Amino acid sequence: MATPLLSIRNLKTCFPTRAGLVTAVDGVDLDVYPGECLGIVGESGSGKSVTFASVIGLVRSPGYVAGGAIRFDGIDLRSLNADGRRGLRGRDIAMTMQDALTALNPALRVAEQIEEVLLAHAMDLPRKGRQEAARTRAIEMLRLVGIPAADKRIDDYPHQFSGGMRQRIMIAIALSCRPKLLIADEPTTALDVTIQAQVLDLIGDLRRELGMSVVLITHDLGVVAEHTDRVAVMYAGQVVETGRTRELIDRPRHPYTRGLIGLIPRLSNLDAPIRPIDGQVPELIGLGGICRFYDRCEFRSSLCRTDIPMEAVEPGHHARCIRAEENLQ
Repeated sequence: MATPLLSIRNLKTCFPTRAGLVTAVDGVDLDVYPGECLGIVGESGSGKSVTFASVIGLVRSPGYVAGGAIRFDGIDLRSLNADGRRGLRGRDIAMTMQDALTALNPALRVAEQIEEVLLAHAMDLPRKGRQEAARTRAIEMLRLVGIPAADKRIDDYPHQFSGGMRQRIMIAIALSCRPKLLIADEPTTALDVTIQAQVLDLIGDLRRELGMSVVLITHDLGVVAEHTDRVAVMYAGQVVETGRTRELIDRPRHPYTRGLIGLIPRLSNLDAPIRPIDGQVPELIGLGGICRFYDRCEFRSSLCRTDIPMEAVEPGHHARCIRAEENLQ
């Protein structure tokens, strides 16, 4: 395959708490290739958002990145100072947050929020008339993401838009400088299914039009199945399975992935029972020496009471399970 645009190796991110040190991300390895859409799936608390907040330097004290390597387009991100990372964010790497209403500043007009990013990062704006050029580009971006009457709505405040429109504005801000990588963190949260489909189709269209890579963070395997090229399944701070999307969904090799797929209703058999995954996600304090999914796994054995590495089960498909090569039923 091509050289990864983003390469993460053995990433570890911790948060001190009164109960102990929470290792929210523990030994994560991920690659994102040019032009692809990588899905990151897992239930709440699995470390999806923290992984990519660590990548772009948004983990704040007392949290910290405790170890690992992060390379983006040949640059060692962990070696950059705050100004260096700030220069990459918005220009080469952009991230849309989960809740557009709280992510957007309610006291600023939409125009100010898009223009701020352009004035800080856009290298192709002219020196003369830079403010006017930024406004023109901001209007173009709103039109690109499907905001009607963009030249008038650009001076509105976020609360004057619907949830779907605010999500589109977040995408417009993220894409305003034509980034190489877009990290879309739960871009369809709290949206109805029609607007969800529109937002996801929009991201896909813009990915093809701009030639950028996309990381789509979600808990919805249905979204992953339709919109991604590859998928990484996370559980309790670790990646437990990776592979090409269709292959992973058709032949999951980790019991947790099987459990997630079992929660999806089947249109072909609406009477089929949905089997929940019993148990709870373990507390991320003092873990080690045991498979993270051990207490919830129906296939567990005494051999699982150890740290289990990711192993290839076939080309391009890896799983963190000692029984990954078996046909578990």
